[in-house]
Amino acid sequence: MGRTIYYTATSLDGFLATEDHSLDWLLSRTAGSGGPLDYETFIADVGALCMGANTYRWMYRELHDDGGAATQPWPYTQPCVVFTHRELPTWPGADVQFTADPVEAVHARLAARVGDGVIWVVGGGDLAGQFLDHGLLDEVVVNIAPVTLGSGRPLLPRRVDLRCRETVPSGEFVAARYEVVR
Repeated sequence: MGRTIYYTATSLDGFLATEDHSLDWLLSRTAGSGGPLDYETFIADVGALCMGANTYRWMYRELHDDGGAATQPWPYTQPCVVFTHRELPTWPGADVQFTADPVEAVHARLAARVGDGVIWVVGGGDLAGQFLDHGLLDEVVVNIAPVTLGSGRPLLPRRVDLRCRETVPSGEFVAARYEVVR
């Protein structure tokens, strides 16, 4: 059976993004490569992605010009489900599906599709929390940046008990893998 993993980065004080959803603080940092918890190692096992509307909108803004033309291709070959209750711009050629279905229904469909692969909960924290609420999240892998934001969008906006399974330095970051305690 596959695993469902919330793989993300956070500031030292536990924020994914600023209040206005900016990730400038993150993009100015250098992550390590080649380690057991680095992105390239992680993405190789990913069979499908789930993301919230704000994460998708941020990616769309970052990879399109002011006129709406793509400046870079969609970065994933795996299918991606975007959870939203509003209309979002499409990304031609990308395997992206928009849904307002409950996370448990989407998770069941994706788990059947990916088999032993990983379902990556990309973000945000509220979406990861919904997976937690339904007992569907197995691990949290977080790359902790050496910066504090003071406020912003929290890593997880609810209580969860985790068990640390691994920590490694990764460039300027510390990467940690946590198992969700059920």
